[in-house]
Amino acid sequence: MSSGSLRNTGQSRDLGDVGSTPSAIEKGTEEAHVVPEQEEKQALMGDSGASTAGKGKISGVHHQTLVAGACFCLASGGMTLLNKAALSSFDFKAPDSLLFFQCFLCVVLVKVFAMLGYIKVEPFNWNIVRVWYPVNLIFVGMIITSFWALKDLGVATVTVLKNMTNLIVVSAEYFLYGRVYNMGIWATMGLMVLSAVVGGFTDLAFSASGYFWQMVNSGFTAANMLYLKVVMEKVKKYTSKGERLDEFSMVFYNNLLSLPLIFAVMVMQGELTTLPQQPDLTNPAFLIVAALSGLVSFGISFSVLWFLSSTTPTTFSLVGSLNKIPVSFIGLILYESQWSLPNLLSILVGLASGVVFVIAKQKANG
Repeated sequence: MSSGSLRNTGQSRDLGDVGSTPSAIEKGTEEAHVVPEQEEKQALMGDSGASTAGKGKISGVHHQTLVAGACFCLASGGMTLLNKAALSSFDFKAPDSLLFFQCFLCVVLVKVFAMLGYIKVEPFNWNIVRVWYPVNLIFVGMIITSFWALKDLGVATVTVLKNMTNLIVVSAEYFLYGRVYNMGIWATMGLMVLSAVVGGFTDLAFSASGYFWQMVNSGFTAANMLYLKVVMEKVKKYTSKGERLDEFSMVFYNNLLSLPLIFAVMVMQGELTTLPQQPDLTNPAFLIVAALSGLVSFGISFSVLWFLSSTTPTTFSLVGSLNKIPVSFIGLILYESQWSLPNLLSILVGLASGVVFVIAKQKANG
């Protein structure tokens, strides 16, 4: 998913980027730490039986956190690499059709899991659709431009350029809401811009269209992050429990409402005519990659909820940023035929500044 991104809780197709966190998830995060705290107190009181049981439960919680974190990293990184494989390793010329398939598969899987009782999804409500549709327009712009950029750019380049989203969000919060950030954060922003500019000048496989669509994508992603917070508050009065939409409900509504919009783009791009003629539709390797990308895009929702419920938001954000580093280098190895040392150094600076930004912002927030 960069955001990922999931930082876009509707669906993390963008390198694991995750934005606003539903209050229910935050509550789950707090509750996940209650048991270990109680057990540690019992252990300090000298009760050997309680101490043994407490250590066992603490160990179990830590093990669950590690497994959940690993699943989140694999899902968010795998989503990017699978999409890159589908868009660049084959001769498939209908990227919007692939995106339509992923959204459709997510809707089907959410409904199937809800019918089986594994998850709960907010019932379809036209009032929710009316309130949610503006942010869904932004969401569609975000995922479509992400596909168009990833088709022409390397995974590492996309990852570094996605840092521009942070610059847009921080600047918008400063000018629109008067939020003040310290010099450390602005200095980190400067490093992000520098790495993006140097990366563009030293990119041996420079694609003007790829860079353009990635910049547009950063704008859509920032708008999604900023406006989603507003919409999540507005939609509460129309939900069955008077609360924000949870992760799976957002996945359901975002993907369902995206289908007619993506279909319209397919029509405008002429894909309805060219899609049946694509030779890769009979290529088993492409079909496997396409199917896996759809399954992983849905699996990200599970991994995000699971990891958030077993760790803190700070750790979640930091792991998401750190995960971009191996994903970027795997992308370089698998898909990049041309790269230079200056370009590699600019990518390293961009990746490092992304991690430092998360740490600096968490410290600024106290």
